[in-house]
Amino acid sequence: MNRTDKAELASHLKEKFVKAQVALFADYKGLEANQANELRRSLRGHNVEVKVLKNNVARLVSKDGAIGTEAQGLMDSVVGPTLVAFAYGDPAAAAKVFHKFSKDNEALKIKDGLMGSKRLSASEVEELASLPSKEVLLAKMLGTMNAPISNFVGVLAAVPRSLVTVLSAIEKKKSEA
Repeated sequence: MNRTDKAELASHLKEKFVKAQVALFADYKGLEANQANELRRSLRGHNVEVKVLKNNVARLVSKDGAIGTEAQGLMDSVVGPTLVAFAYGDPAAAAKVFHKFSKDNEALKIKDGLMGSKRLSASEVEELASLPSKEVLLAKMLGTMNAPISNFVGVLAAVPRSLVTVLSAIEKKKSEA
């Protein structure tokens, strides 16, 4: 691969890093082709693109500093065969699939990640994988926002309900007498 091809590839990768919500890095040494295809298939449903990263091209991506200083440090530390998953949708869902696959296949080892320009360690990627999905988090937030209003409506409804109960008890007492 000549220098202009590498520069062109680096510019395409830089666009992917900027566009992606999260980029997950893994060592794939020992991963068989059918396992890699299975990983790609499982990630494709979550709007994730998987690429093999050439180390020299990774260093070209970080050269001008357009993707941030932490990302530049990560790119400079990339050693050995590296697989990158660019998640364009929900970062937690992509991290879950990636993490689950790495647990099932010991050949895939999570190295690091990039969320925006922030570098994530392997443990932080695992934490990201343990988060609930975006929909679940939104539902929890809406439930929390809805709780005070629901409680207030319950209190307001309790006053007429109590009055009806008292009137019913008085009517029952009078009918017995």
